Amino acid sequence: MQALAKDINTTNVSNPTAESELAVIDRFAELALACVHKEYPNIIKHMMVNREQVKTPKQLYPAFYGCFDWHSSVHGHWLLTRIAHQYPDNKHYQSIIASLQQSFSKANIDGELAYFNRVGTGTSFERPYGLAWFLQLITELRQWQSDEAKIWLTTLKPLEDKIVANISAWLPKLAFPIRVGEHSQTAFAFGLMLDWSKTANEQPMQQLLNRTIMRLYGSDVNCPLAYEPSGQDFLSPCIAEADLMRRVMDKKQYRQWLSNFLPDIPTNNDGSWLTVANVVDKSDGKLAHLDGLNLSRSWMLEGIAAGIGKDDKRYGAIMAAANAHKTAGINSVIHDMHYMGSHWLGSFATYLQTQRGLH
Repeated sequence: MQALAKDINTTNVSNPTAESELAVIDRFAELALACVHKEYPNIIKHMMVNREQVKTPKQLYPAFYGCFDWHSSVHGHWLLTRIAHQYPDNKHYQSIIASLQQSFSKANIDGELAYFNRVGTGTSFERPYGLAWFLQLITELRQWQSDEAKIWLTTLKPLEDKIVANISAWLPKLAFPIRVGEHSQTAFAFGLMLDWSKTANEQPMQQLLNRTIMRLYGSDVNCPLAYEPSGQDFLSPCIAEADLMRRVMDKKQYRQWLSNFLPDIPTNNDGSWLTVANVVDKSDGKLAHLDGLNLSRSWMLEGIAAGIGKDDKRYGAIMAAANAHKTAGINSVIHDMHYMGSHWLGSFATYLQTQRGLH
C-alpha cells in the first residue's frame, strides 16, 4: 500500500500517466471487492413493526448487505461494474465478475424486491440517494453490453421497475428541493436519475424529472456558497445544483442561469475561490465525509465547465478549482484509510477519475 501511494504521489493525478491511472483503478477495485460482501460493521435503516422483522443485514438485503449500508453497497457494485466495463484488462477483472455474479443472483434480487414490497417499508427507503445510485448501476450495465451485463439487467429489471415507480410517485409530491450536503440532497440524485432516463430512453421519467428540476431550481439566484461546507458534507448544495442544471439547459441559457446563481465565479483562472476541505479524523465517519466532498466537487466543477464551454471566461477558474479538489480527493483514497471512508470513497473517486458525469 505504501509503495502504491508513493507511486501515485509522484504523478499529477489530474492528468495521470497510463501506468499511474491503472494503479489508481486497481486501488479503487480493491476497495469495493473488500467490502461488497463484508456484512459487518453495518448500519441498518429498517423500520420494524414486529419482532419477526429483527434480522441481520444479509437477511434483509441479500444482494446489497455489504459496505456498511445499503446505498454504499449499491454504489460499490456500480464501482465494480464501471471498472469492468471501462478497464477489461484490469487485473481484478475476473474477481469483479465473480463478485457481481454472487450478488446478482435471481434469489438475491427477489429478496431485495421482497424488502421493497414489505408492509411497513414504505416508499421512502433509501430515497433519493440510494435509489439514484441503483439507477446509475443500471445505466452502467445497460451501456456495458457484455453477455454478463445483459443477464444481470434482466435479473435486476423487477427491482428497477419498483424503484422507478417509487420515484415517479414521489416527484409530483415534492414541494421543495432538499438543499443539504448529505444523502437526502435532491440535486445530486436528480442528476443520476436524469442520466439513467436518457440512457434507458425512458421518456416519461425524463420529462417528469425535467419538469421537477425546472420547478424546483429554475429560478434560483445567489446561492450562498460562502456558507459551505458544513462540517460533515460530502456534497455541495450549490455546486451540485449547478452541475444538475447544465443537464436541462442549452449552453446560452445555462451560462445566464449560472451568472445569476453563482455570480462571483472569477475570470482570472484562479482556483482559490473554492477552498479544498481537510479531514482531521478519518476514523470519524461523519468528519470523513469531507474527503468525499473534495471528490464530488471536482467532478461537478468539471461538469459545470463542460456546460459553459472553454470560451467562457470563467472556465479557467472553475477547472483550476476542480483540479485542486481532485488532487486532494484522489490522494485521500490512495493513502491508507479507515473503513469509515474506504467503504464508500472508492465509488466517488471512480466516478471522478472515469468522468462518469461527463459521459
